Amino acid sequence: MSGDVSELARRLAREAEAVCRHYLPNGKRAGRYWVVGDVHNTPGRSLFVRLQESSKGRAGKWTDAATGGHGDLLDIIRESLALRDFREVAEEARRFLKLPRSEEQSLPRPVRPVVPAGSQEAARRLFAISGPIEGTLVETYLQRRGISQIHHGGSLRFHPRCYYRPDEHLPTETWPAMIGSVTDLEGRITGVHRTWLDPHGFDRVRLGKAPIDTPRRAMGDLLGNAVRFGVVDDVLAAGEGIETMLSLRHVLPTLPMTAALSANHLSAMLLPSGLRRLYIARDADAAGDAVQAILTQRAEAAGIEAIALSPRLGDFNEDLHIFGLEALRAALLLQLAPEDVVRFPHSSMATAE
Repeated sequence: MSGDVSELARRLAREAEAVCRHYLPNGKRAGRYWVVGDVHNTPGRSLFVRLQESSKGRAGKWTDAATGGHGDLLDIIRESLALRDFREVAEEARRFLKLPRSEEQSLPRPVRPVVPAGSQEAARRLFAISGPIEGTLVETYLQRRGISQIHHGGSLRFHPRCYYRPDEHLPTETWPAMIGSVTDLEGRITGVHRTWLDPHGFDRVRLGKAPIDTPRRAMGDLLGNAVRFGVVDDVLAAGEGIETMLSLRHVLPTLPMTAALSANHLSAMLLPSGLRRLYIARDADAAGDAVQAILTQRAEAAGIEAIALSPRLGDFNEDLHIFGLEALRAALLLQLAPEDVVRFPHSSMATAE
């Protein structure tokens, strides 16, 4: 079977430029390479596909300088068309090469093990192939929500063409997305949170999220885990949404924080050993009241002081967006323990990360 895969890859390599022109049309030839943004055909110059065999490597091999990813033309076909089953990849490759049907009798095995959709491994791969948020739509999205200083500590990344499938009966779409890494207490990635974004603008209804039914989804192992901003010592602030906690980080950029992504997950969040004080950044609704009660009880049972942080409106991002940074800072500093006001300098005093 492995010989069938190798033969198919060799035949594609002999037509490397034609393969690139067909599956990566947003790229262009530059000397002996086809240059494009990534395997999803995003415009750019990060991915290099070798078009001719030389002492430096075989034709058809590619490397993404931005992510460190690499592979062959079968991978290009799979990723550019969002194919999951290698049988589909092989069928598409044969269609492109116009091989006789008789050559399809012995189907190759996948190049690498199939990763179940929604698994921890799938989450890790998605985070790994995503890039920095600086200068991207993620940065624009957060800034338009009032978060002009984004102290995320590497927990957020950007993917320009993240897969979105409305349901099992509809085709897969691609949208730009903010990718948040969900980690356990040891820092291992157990999942990711995706916020699909609208590349065409920002309005008051969707606040920059893509015009789809569920612009926010998480995958992987979420229970007890969270998106983490900063390294916890003995004080931690925890809340539901990424935007909520980044709004608080705008005021207190050195205070460690976590976003558990939902009320239920916040109430079940695992508390780090050695924690002395927990700030609960509650949303102003019935679910927020319930979370505050449950998490306070759990914290106090573990000998941890629990202090609620309450917004004036629905959540702290809404406060930041409506009232501005100075008003949020003033309201927040009144709710902190006095020693933490000194220990964790607020934004007008702290240096940027």
